[in-house]
Amino acid sequence: MNITIAGIGFVGLSNAILLAQHNNVIAIDLDKEKVDLVNKKKSPIDDIEIKEYLANKKLNLISTTDKDKAYIHANYVLIATPTNYDSVANSFDLKSVESVIQDVLKRNQDAIIVVKSTVPVGFTIKMQQKYQSKNIIFSPEFLREGRALYDNLYPSRIIVGENSKKAHIFAKLLKEGAIKQDIPTLFMNNTEAEAIKLFANTYLAMRVAFFNELDTYAEIKGLDTKTLIEGIGLDPRIGLHYNNPSFGYGGYCLPKDTKQLLANFSDIPSKLIKAIVDSNSVRKDHIADTIIANNPKVVGIYRLVMKSVSDNFRASSIQGVINRISSLGTKVIIYEPIMNETTFLGLPVEKDLKKFKDICDIIVANRLEESLSDVSTKVYTRDVFGSDT
Repeated sequence: MNITIAGIGFVGLSNAILLAQHNNVIAIDLDKEKVDLVNKKKSPIDDIEIKEYLANKKLNLISTTDKDKAYIHANYVLIATPTNYDSVANSFDLKSVESVIQDVLKRNQDAIIVVKSTVPVGFTIKMQQKYQSKNIIFSPEFLREGRALYDNLYPSRIIVGENSKKAHIFAKLLKEGAIKQDIPTLFMNNTEAEAIKLFANTYLAMRVAFFNELDTYAEIKGLDTKTLIEGIGLDPRIGLHYNNPSFGYGGYCLPKDTKQLLANFSDIPSKLIKAIVDSNSVRKDHIADTIIANNPKVVGIYRLVMKSVSDNFRASSIQGVINRISSLGTKVIIYEPIMNETTFLGLPVEKDLKKFKDICDIIVANRLEESLSDVSTKVYTRDVFGSDT
């Protein structure tokens, strides 16, 4: 099978590697640097399994910027391009997804186009009607940044927005590349598949928001957060997972997906979805207010990344805290060793950890790390369990 993946990010590259174990795969991207790295069997993103598979596994995978080469002979084309949230339009920016659809149909009317990018409910049907093509289907991803290939090798479920021969073939292709056996697989309408992705991520955001508000309560009332969470989580209906307080839910998916679902609820009676979105802002306000209450001269931000296994700080929650603190005139310095830039959000980036520790009155860390143990009295964190799950 000839398969093309449009977009070399976490979703695109993890799918490319998964499928390249048993198929001929071409990964296409506008970024030539990413393309060159993949062709050299090097990962442009920080993901343990992606790095390992590129370096050591036999893969039928090449990368290109050439649209003709990528699309003309493809049986399946997976779209994994970004869909950032446009706060003015109150919707995802879907231009990159539709652009790929146009590029494919212009060159290959027979290719099955599988949209992996997260989209609003109703988008796929709209594209089918606009381009008069039944070869466009939606299949959501359920991946973690930093462990995207692992989550494709051991998927919780496979969902395809159609119950047809081409949909079953696609699900079989995913299963062939996976290590996990007996993967739950659901076939349904595209609109239902689109809704599942948004509701799933909003539920995760709700869980993060719940434990964050619990932690805010505990901090203000002088209660022990860990004791509360463990006592609650021993109820098997709740569980002792995905419960570590943070500075808010962040990353690329949860903030934008919750806002998109809220937009889809514009004509639906509801209170909860808006509360989940609002709760994230309230949490950042509380974190910033608590830090400022200590009257620090210099606030140090230890890492912009949300997770210890990720090199990505797109929409990380700490950025909202930074903006709130710096807007009040407090000096802020950022420590982020993976950045090449010397400033971020107009604030200085310090690469020398020792110097960073010496300069700061308070060090703000979303997650505690051993490298901060010698300045523990300076550290402000709400991390309880030292993990992201």
